[in-house]
Amino acid sequence: MADIRYDAVIIGGGVIGCAIARELSRYAMSVCLVEKTEDVCSGTSKANSAIVHAGYDAKPGSKKAKLNVKGNAMMGDLARDLEFEFKRNGSLVLCFADEDMPKLGELYQRGLKNGVDVKILSGDEVRRMEPNITNEVVAALWAPTGGIVCPFGLTIALAENACDNGVEFRFHTEVKNIEKAEDGYVLKTNQGDIAAKTVINAAGVYSDVIHNMVSETKLHITPRKGDYCLLDKEAGTHVSATVFQLPGKYGKGILVSPTVHGNLLLGPTAVDLNDKENTATTAAELADVVKKSAVSVKDIPYRLTITSFSGLRAHEDGDDFVLGEVSDAPGFFDAAGIESPGLSSAPAIGVEIAEAVAAKLGASKKGNFIATRKGFVKLAEKSFEERAAKIKENPLYGVIVCRCMEISEGEIVDAINRTLGAKSLDGIKRRVHQGMGRCQAGFCTSKTMEILSRETGIPMEKICKNSDGSEMLSHKM
Repeated sequence: MADIRYDAVIIGGGVIGCAIARELSRYAMSVCLVEKTEDVCSGTSKANSAIVHAGYDAKPGSKKAKLNVKGNAMMGDLARDLEFEFKRNGSLVLCFADEDMPKLGELYQRGLKNGVDVKILSGDEVRRMEPNITNEVVAALWAPTGGIVCPFGLTIALAENACDNGVEFRFHTEVKNIEKAEDGYVLKTNQGDIAAKTVINAAGVYSDVIHNMVSETKLHITPRKGDYCLLDKEAGTHVSATVFQLPGKYGKGILVSPTVHGNLLLGPTAVDLNDKENTATTAAELADVVKKSAVSVKDIPYRLTITSFSGLRAHEDGDDFVLGEVSDAPGFFDAAGIESPGLSSAPAIGVEIAEAVAAKLGASKKGNFIATRKGFVKLAEKSFEERAAKIKENPLYGVIVCRCMEISEGEIVDAINRTLGAKSLDGIKRRVHQGMGRCQAGFCTSKTMEILSRETGIPMEKICKNSDGSEMLSHKM
């Protein structure tokens, strides 16, 4: 027997699942989100380009095109309401040869059809805008509405706001099978059965596996791996806009972009895999990032690289988002095949799926929806006087734990104790950026573990980097 009946259960705690959860929390219904790891933002959403695309690239008429433009337009208000980092820095798509100008023109026309503000610049105009663009650039497409965002900040903000509005989050809960019931579905999980009238599949690279549990019309997702290099903040002003290359078979090529945290990001590669868990970087792929980024931007200070990482994109064979109620599985909704521009489209996808689920259930909007959320204290961004006031309020704000990022013990405690608080080292890092600086947590890990253990009661030897199996210590001596 299933233990609890919900109106809707969302499978997957990435940016798409959390966006849907927030939008569903506007309605008078019971909603649960299940996630197999210990926290939200643990899959594709944690390792991507952090770009809010303008919307010129997707094929006109596609779901990607429509929802990219809508999601981009929503991002500014959402960042204000939920207090996460977002900046419209604009984007450039570089053309390196006169014979490729027709391709750039096609991209320009596609942007116009998608309703995007775009303009073609000459090579000299581009270099006046971005002095470090290489001399080989003959022209570029300029899209001023392009932006950059903190993918952790966005996802966590959506999740916290959804939780504050009544959505239940169940972590360490993996869906093993789904059975159709008379008036809904039963999710067979490692934590017991969960019954729901409707199910929303937002399982990222596993969204085909989840879909195929209930439908005879099968989906196939290819995990597409991308490697990145992240450079120190000292390199963060090397370009101001996000710099793309003309798109090819596997996407938009290697980008060079500032981040909202002040770093410089290079990547990603594009390698199709069979393994949905393989996020290992390789020397060859990282060398490819270095080689190709130098085509766009000169004098990149690669010596300032502080870390490399990779993420997986969920590429569906049809090359478009798979959204909506499944034809042979009434009450089962897909939000599958969400690759680029998925992060940009997430707010709009959340609205579309939530409206469809609410219509299916005949649910009405509730009057007590909380539309705003208070962001994290960022001591490093405050004036001397503001810091002093915070320290007077709580002396723990005066104890600096992460020297690179100037993160205090008070901020770490906040990350642990607020709504959907961190339960792992990565959870703290994604909330307040402890360990994201030059030393990559080399000096602050042990103190952060002590704080996490003290605040949660988790024994030191059980403290994990992320999910179970990533314990930092083996035993006491």
